[in-house]
Amino acid sequence: MQAFLKTGKITASDKASTSSTKTTKKKPPAPWVEKYRPKTIDDIVDQGEVVQVLRECLSGSDLPHLLFYGPPGTGKTSAILAAARQLFGDITRDRVLELNASDERGIQVIRDKVKSFAQLTVSNTKPDGRPCPAYKLVILDEADSMTNAAQAALRRTMERETRTTRFCLICNYVSRIIPPITSRCSKFRFKPLARENVIKRLREICESEGVDVGEGEVLHQAVDTCDGDLRRALTALQCCQRLLGKITAEGLIEVSNGCIFRISVVRAVECDGGEQRPFDEQTKMLHKREASCLLP
Repeated sequence: MQAFLKTGKITASDKASTSSTKTTKKKPPAPWVEKYRPKTIDDIVDQGEVVQVLRECLSGSDLPHLLFYGPPGTGKTSAILAAARQLFGDITRDRVLELNASDERGIQVIRDKVKSFAQLTVSNTKPDGRPCPAYKLVILDEADSMTNAAQAALRRTMERETRTTRFCLICNYVSRIIPPITSRCSKFRFKPLARENVIKRLREICESEGVDVGEGEVLHQAVDTCDGDLRRALTALQCCQRLLGKITAEGLIEVSNGCIFRISVVRAVECDGGEQRPFDEQTKMLHKREASCLLP
């Protein structure tokens, strides 16, 4: 500053001091569902049979086409992402195409993104010379939202590109996937998580975050409010902590904002065998509203 007063010019030291005084922007806290997503298939909660089969597939680097189905929040997406990391290591980003089929569910997406990616050829070695499976992986989340035309196009791509590409479809309702696709996939049902395992995992995460949950009443309330959905329960806990400064049973109910009623209606329709697409849309909107609570 003294140099500027004398010469009228800003020196390099002045620039450094000025830049150091600027306040650095704080990064928003990461969502717990991503921060504590399983890194390996052995970290998946309460899906022993699925983990055992996947472990055998990974040991021989021989992965078939996969179809994961079951209730939300049971580890379907986490399982295939963990398996992909174990298969491809540091080149996972280049070998895996992940799409949310509920947003990109038309036939044009299959023709443009999936087909072009599947047609790429890859080698059986990594850049450092270590061996690697000579195929890619396409993950289609919420595949039961895809149109029938898109599913038919996907079936043709699966037939033609089996040598270079494996497909993993993830859905809640396997009945909405056309038979020509289900017959080409190894199907794995993800069962609802046991209550004690959900509570155990939630407690581990809260302890890692330094959050006091008392004797466990709060965790039981989280499981009840979110109907055993581990992802939803974890999101509700973080929302409650961010908004209220602490986690309480009353706060969880307030944050969930009618979640119990909506889930009970969906479950009733499901048991009756009825159509529940309108309720699915409400559930997606609820997820978005919960996620918005994580923003600073």
